[in-house]
Amino acid sequence: MQLCNQNLNQLPATVQRPRYDRSQVVPAIVHLGVGAFHRAHQAVMTEAVLASGDLAWGIVGAGLMTSGTKDALAPQDGLYTLVIRSEGAEQLQVVGAITELLGGAADLSQVLARMCAPSTRIVSLTVTEKGYYLDPASGKLQLQAPAIQADLATPGAPRTILGLIVQALKHRKANGIAPFTVLSCDNLPSNGKTAKAAVLAFAREVDAELASWIEAGVSFPCSMVDRITPATTDADRAYVNDQLGMRDAWPIVTEGFVQWVIEDNFTMGRPDWTLGGAVFSNEIEAWENMKLRCLNGAHSTLAYLGQLTGRETVNEAMQLPLITGILDALWAEVLQVLHAPAGVDPRDYVEQLKKRFCNPALKHRTAQIAMDGSQKLPQRLLATLRERMAAGLPSPALATAIAAWMHFAVKTAHTPGAVLNDPLSADILAQASVSNDSTAIIDNLLGIDKIFGSDLKTHDGFKAELLDALRRLAAQPQVAAASQIAL
Repeated sequence: MQLCNQNLNQLPATVQRPRYDRSQVVPAIVHLGVGAFHRAHQAVMTEAVLASGDLAWGIVGAGLMTSGTKDALAPQDGLYTLVIRSEGAEQLQVVGAITELLGGAADLSQVLARMCAPSTRIVSLTVTEKGYYLDPASGKLQLQAPAIQADLATPGAPRTILGLIVQALKHRKANGIAPFTVLSCDNLPSNGKTAKAAVLAFAREVDAELASWIEAGVSFPCSMVDRITPATTDADRAYVNDQLGMRDAWPIVTEGFVQWVIEDNFTMGRPDWTLGGAVFSNEIEAWENMKLRCLNGAHSTLAYLGQLTGRETVNEAMQLPLITGILDALWAEVLQVLHAPAGVDPRDYVEQLKKRFCNPALKHRTAQIAMDGSQKLPQRLLATLRERMAAGLPSPALATAIAAWMHFAVKTAHTPGAVLNDPLSADILAQASVSNDSTAIIDNLLGIDKIFGSDLKTHDGFKAELLDALRRLAAQPQVAAASQIAL
C-alpha cells in the first residue's frame, strides 16, 4: 500500500496527517528547488497555515535539474513523511502542503506557466549558492556561463531560475498581472538582495525597460533559514515504511530545531508563517550573519576535518577532540566581531549548536556538507576573516578552517577515482595537484580569485597563519594518513 490521499485514513493514529480538504487548496506558491530542505522547512511552515484553515497557500514544487522528487512524490499526491528526531524522541508527520510536482527539463514549460498564472503570488527558491550564477568573489552575474548564455539566446524557453523568473515577470507585465514576490531561502548573506541583483542583471541583458519595472515593483525579501536536514538514506525509507505500514518513496528526516526569520515585504500578500514558528524581523542581516558564520562556517570546517579524519557523520566528528577544539577556537574568533540581532546572545546560540551537532539521531554526512566549497567559503569563513583583518586581529582558527579545505582539496586531487563535487572542481584540482609543497599549495589555491578574490593572496600576515595551520594539520596523527602535503 502506498502513501496517497486515498490511504491517509489508514495511517497509524500516532502519525500526524492533513485534516484539511486538500482538494480545496489553492496553489499560490511556486517553489524552485523542491529538495529535502524545502520539504523539512518552508513546506512544513506552510502546512501549519493550511492546518489553520487558510487554504490559499498551496505549493507547486519544481525540480529544475532532475525529475527525482516528482517521480517519487507525484504518485503519492505530493504527500511525504517528515521524521523529526532528537535524542530519545521522535515524531512522524505526513505533510500535504505540496499540491503539484514538476521536475526536469521536460516540465520547464509547465513551471513557467505556473509562474505566469495570476494565482501565483510567491516564487520561492532553494537552489543553493550556485543556482544564482553569481561569481562568489565579485558578486557579478556569470554572463559566460553556458546555461546563462543559452537562456539569453532563447529567453522564451528558459532553463535557469533567472531565465524563468524574468520570463514569467515579462509575461505578467505584458498582461497586466501583478508581479509575484521572489523569496530566496538559500544560505546566502542578504539573500533577497542577492536574488534581486542576479535577476536584475539578467533582466538588463534581455530588456532594460523590463528590468526597470522589476526593480520598481518586485519584492525580494531577505530571509534566514535554519534546520539541519541530512540526505535521506535507504535505511530511513525502510524505517518509515515500517512505521507507516505503507510505502513512502521519499521521506525526510530532520532535527527538532527549526528557524525562519523573514523580512515582511511581499507584493501580493503572504501566509501567516508565524503559525509554524516563523519570525518576521527587520534585522535579517544580523540573523543571517549569525547563522552563516556560527553554524555554516563551523559545519564546513567540521566537514573538511571529518573527511580528513575518517568521520562519516557530524556526530562522529564531534567525538574527536581535535575537531571540537578547532571549532571552539573558530567560534571565539567569529563572536569577537559578530553583530548579533537585538536581544540574542550568540554565545547561547553556539552552545545550542554544539548540542545540535552532537545529535546521534541525525546521520548528517560530512561528505554532503563538504560539497560546493568554492561557493560556501566566501560567505561562511572569508567574510569573518576580512572583518578581523580590517580590525587588525589575528585569525589562526579561521586559517585552520581554510587549511582544512586545502588539505581536503589536495587529498581529493591525489586520490585516484576521487571526485570533488564543486562548480570550480577543474580549477581547484588543477591547482591542488601541481605540488605537495605547503607554500606552493597556498600560493596556487589562494590564486583562484573566483573564491578568494585578489586581496588574500597578497596578505603576508594571513598567509603566514595559513602556512602554520596547514603544517600543524599535516602533523596531526589523525590527519597525517590522509594528508598529501609535505611539511
